Amino acid sequence: MGVEYVVGEGRPALWLVCACYLVVVYLTSRGLIAAPRYRLLQARLHGCRVRAEVVAATAAGGGAGGPVRAAALKAVTDRLDRLERNGQVAWRLLPRRWVIAIPLSKLASAWRVLHEAESQLLRLEGPEEIALRSRALRLRLGGDRDPADGSLAGELAAHAGDPAAERAALIAVTDRLAEREDDAFEREYELQRIALWLALTGLGAVLLIGLALDHRLSLLLGGLGGFLSPLVGVMRAQRPASWGVLVLAPVGGALAAPGGLLLVRMLADPELNLLGQVFLDNSWGSPARPIALAIALLFGFSGTLFSRLALAATGQLMPAGRAAGRPERGHRPPIGP
Repeated sequence: MGVEYVVGEGRPALWLVCACYLVVVYLTSRGLIAAPRYRLLQARLHGCRVRAEVVAATAAGGGAGGPVRAAALKAVTDRLDRLERNGQVAWRLLPRRWVIAIPLSKLASAWRVLHEAESQLLRLEGPEEIALRSRALRLRLGGDRDPADGSLAGELAAHAGDPAAERAALIAVTDRLAEREDDAFEREYELQRIALWLALTGLGAVLLIGLALDHRLSLLLGGLGGFLSPLVGVMRAQRPASWGVLVLAPVGGALAAPGGLLLVRMLADPELNLLGQVFLDNSWGSPARPIALAIALLFGFSGTLFSRLALAATGQLMPAGRAAGRPERGHRPPIGP
């Protein structure tokens, strides 16, 4: 009886679909986007820890030392400790177990701290290590097709052989690359946060329309069309859509379906009579009919269809506004009484 009620009434089913979609979006954002970036952060943290231990061992073995060097090395290790501490980047249920959330803002700030720690390590490492890192970075930048990377590689090559100048150039180039990487990821995180907010508010509008009006089936079919649109694009080997587009496409399709049915009803009204009796009988007033559901699926699948129909409806309203407000072009008002 409970299953029949959910399927037959449709109201709990709409809540269930929206809740499941939110869960899928959240798990996708945290599991497929933030989690790989977080694992890469942990790997880089481990690499920085090894580099710091090598620097400390070199100083203890008779290398160049001093209070300033020891204080700088301690500052770097303290930063690494804070990043590895529980709760600094990820929210955990138990210490070092079961990561339940990776906030994007905390992850972006953690990468900036890591890049600063790597820059500090470049100031403490020996000349041989600096020469090796400079050569490896020149080879990596030289293989890229970006002209900006080529100019950075030339900057490193111009100071090769001079230990002090090479170290300074390596630090400057590394900081420039880190800043560019951080800015790109922060823009991506900002777009993801905007997409999540729009998806949440859009689902709220879907629930409101579905519960206030009898358009639950058209909303579900529009959401299905919005899901199929990027899926068909990927299957046809087109350019892959961004994560924000993939998240918002079903929500936008669900909202476009009842709006499209209302536009069809307006254009099929006997006073306009642009679409005919078939669309008049299978639009806003009868959203559960097969033709109306097919129209809702088409509106969810094609956003351009909704925009073109909206422009057509606007074009039908403009002549009346012109006639009421000002004379049409080519028509002169009568002169005199």
